[in-house]
Amino acid sequence: MSKKTNFFHSAIICLAISLFFTPAYGYERENPVVRAVRKVGPAVVNISSEYEVRKRSSPFSRFGDSLFDSFFRDFFEPGFEQRYKKSSLGSGVIIDGKRGLILTNAHVVEKTGTIMVVLKDEREFKAGVVGADSDSDLAVLQILSESDDPKSDIKSLLLPSVEMGNSDDLMIGETVIAIGNPFGFSHTVTTGVISALNRSVRAGEKRAYHNFIQTDASINPGNSGGPLLNINGDLIGINTAVYAKAQGIGFAIPINKARRIVFDLIRYGEVTEPWMGMVVQDLNPDVAHYLKIPGNGGAIVKGVEWGSPAYDAGIREGDIILYVGTLEIYSSQDYDAGIKNFAAGDTVKMTIWRSRKKRTVSVKTEMFPLERASELAYTLLGIRVDELSKMRRYNYDIRASNGVIITEMRQGTHLADIGVTTGDVIRQVGDMAIRNVNDFEKAMVKNRKKPSVVILLQRGDQGYYITVKLR
Repeated sequence: MSKKTNFFHSAIICLAISLFFTPAYGYERENPVVRAVRKVGPAVVNISSEYEVRKRSSPFSRFGDSLFDSFFRDFFEPGFEQRYKKSSLGSGVIIDGKRGLILTNAHVVEKTGTIMVVLKDEREFKAGVVGADSDSDLAVLQILSESDDPKSDIKSLLLPSVEMGNSDDLMIGETVIAIGNPFGFSHTVTTGVISALNRSVRAGEKRAYHNFIQTDASINPGNSGGPLLNINGDLIGINTAVYAKAQGIGFAIPINKARRIVFDLIRYGEVTEPWMGMVVQDLNPDVAHYLKIPGNGGAIVKGVEWGSPAYDAGIREGDIILYVGTLEIYSSQDYDAGIKNFAAGDTVKMTIWRSRKKRTVSVKTEMFPLERASELAYTLLGIRVDELSKMRRYNYDIRASNGVIITEMRQGTHLADIGVTTGDVIRQVGDMAIRNVNDFEKAMVKNRKKPSVVILLQRGDQGYYITVKLR
């Protein structure tokens, strides 16, 4: 072996030994996850809220005597109501530093009194709710100013923020990062991959969420409302802990779905669902087979309101909805989920099946016209309402100060069958308190697509919660 060859081999061995024993510094340890967390971490906030819980109690309860317990509640309730404070904890992410706007989950702040947000640099601020939507589980908060000029005051805070990314091009298997405050441990980072897309998750018996991102990155209750990032540090979702039995499974709301909802919450304080003026229902598989519908899927149009956007676009009763935008429709639930991706005023391209042919129609959506809300209430509930005037309070011996009074009742409806009558007062519909007719009309529009709604009815000095089917 020549001297040159020996020298070459020795050089390779020395280089290998030096690389093996040299510690990794700087760029060798700073991987994309580190850079993404460094970029977005300052915009992640810890949210804590405190609210009051009232609980009626009786000294007879511990003895199991229901007779005395009932007697005690009837006569001594005001003085023996226990009140105590509970707190909730979650996460959020600042989406607009100039205005101090924070995006989080609705369930993090749904029962809130005082809301406090803490930044990574340990600055602490009070925040208020700009708007919340329980159907999507999203809420927007705003940091409150203590000065007379809130705009300049918030700007001077120099708050960090994150820009919304794109969740339409996500790939199963790509790396994702979750940042939040699980169990109170602030700014905890977990990583994983996207396990699945377009997941439907049921939370409780009556609520289901659709089009979720599924990930194996750990998401616990304290992570709720925090950001889900891709490897570049782009905001692609809002983490939510809605599935209590999950082990190693996390879910996030796609940011493209959240974007429209956030816009509505900031602008209106609530989500304005686009109106098309048609009702759809699930398609019977036998009918789908008979009509030779591709894939045996779709939702059938049950009815179209004259003069509505759907009617003007040429959609008619009996048409089969195959696609809403790019979303393939297999049920009426899919249809509802697809429509929620659009705002009032958007043009929605839909693929329908009619006379065994595919057709494409474009529907220009609108906000539901409030002038139709009165007829909507009569159709769904069988009632007409009016303002609660002083004269009506006197004539019907009404104790309530807010609400609307039922002035007309259609016989044969569920409300009529259970004894509801004219003169009764409606004080709440769903989660909306009713002060006047305008509130009632907005509540009917908001709840019109739900299968049922809970109504708080008052007669005299007694209040009753009633569940009414709308479908």
